[in-house]
Parts: sequence; structure tokens; C-alpha cells
Amino acid sequence: MINLILNGACGQMGRTIAREANLREDCQVVCGFDPRTSDEFSFPVYQNFSDYKEDGHVLIDFSHPSALTGVLAFAKQKNIPAVIATTGLTNEQKEEIKQAAETIPVFFSANMSLGINLLIDLAKKAQAVLENFDIEIIERHHNQKIDAPSGTALAIADALNEQKHLEYTYDRHARRQKRGASEIGIHAVRGGTIVGDHTVIYAGKDEVIELKHSAASKEVFATGSIRAALFLAHQKPGLYSMEDLVRTL
Repeated sequence: MINLILNGACGQMGRTIAREANLREDCQVVCGFDPRTSDEFSFPVYQNFSDYKEDGHVLIDFSHPSALTGVLAFAKQKNIPAVIATTGLTNEQKEEIKQAAETIPVFFSANMSLGINLLIDLAKKAQAVLENFDIEIIERHHNQKIDAPSGTALAIADALNEQKHLEYTYDRHARRQKRGASEIGIHAVRGGTIVGDHTVIYAGKDEVIELKHSAASKEVFATGSIRAALFLAHQKPGLYSMEDLVRTL
């Protein structure tokens, strides 16, 4: 039985992870952290890391970018593996994650869905075959999402950029010129309660191919986060991603 610590317990994703963990027999949430308080959980929720008393095996952080430094400091102090599922992190914060991974196991992915990571793998394979096709990425999310484009859209673009150097173009309203051959367009849509849609478009001469992933609920991200925690509990210090987890399936 893996004991989980949940940072951001009172948020939407925190609540979802708690519900999903409660349905499993291989893990349990033993405590949570959140500036807000709640009595809806069967485990204690603390406002400060200094109040921690439980025996946790893995920390899952699904909170806010501003909490990252404190989360990593706590995980290093307690020598606890950390799953960082928070999105919207800066490049400097990603460097913090890399540094922390030198002393503890850290799992970081822009998207915790197994399906979206399969999409990224398929997108790379499609790019290798469709050499002269133009590539565009469209992501759609709910109207409460703060960062744009999504971390997942950037993760897809970065994966494609590893194989062939691409120029990132965000929307086109300010560009009065034809599309360049090395461009990859990245577009964000915000509206309603869309959980998360990502489409990769390959447009060639007289044909178009699309790869698409749609998340119907936040449960897919919760399930992925829990599976990441179970995976990370048995790893040595280092930086891990969903790609490492997918290899074990």
C-alpha cells in the first residue's frame, strides 16, 4: 500500500485524485495540504508543511506554480518522491525541478493523461513520415484556465521540435505574410467547461491528417497522477516523465 500526500487537496484536481485513490486498493491518501480548509476528507488537511505528521511515501502536487519552491523543499527535507502535476511553470521553475531530481525521484509531465502521451508519440511518428506537411496545433480548454497556450500544446511542439527545428508561431493576427516552411502554429481556445482538447494537424498537398485527443473529465488526469506516484515510489533519484511510465506498461 502506497501512502500518498496531496498538495492542493481542496482544489478540483485534488478532490478528484482523492476520490480516485479511495476506489483503489494499492494506495491511499494519508494527508493533504492546502491554504483552504475542508472537513470533507477522511484524511487531515494541513495549511502548512510544518504540520506534517503522517508516514507518506509519495507527494502529488496539483496546486499552483507559486507553490513549487515550497513543495520541492518539503519533498527534499522529508526525502519523499514528488509528482509535479501543476501546469503553467516557467523555465526557471523547470530548472528547480531538475535540480531537485538530483537528490529525490521527481516525476514531471505537462499532461498526466496516458492518452495524450500516446498522442505525442504518434505525432512524432507522423512527422517522420509526412516530411513536407505543415503542422498546426490547436488546444481548447475551459474559460477558467489561466495559461495559454497549454503546457500540453507546448509539450507536443517541443517533441516535434526535437526531430526537426521548428519556428513557433502563436496565432497569426499580427503576421501579414505567408506561412514559413519551418513554422509550427500553436493556437489556444478558451470557453465553457472544456476539460481539454488537443489536435495536431498535418496539412499537405491535397490531403490533411489530424490526430486528436479529448479529455471528457478530470478523472483521466487523476488516474495518470496516481499511476505516476505508484511508479515513482520504486525509483531512484532522477527526473522521470510519462514516457518512462508508458515504457513499463
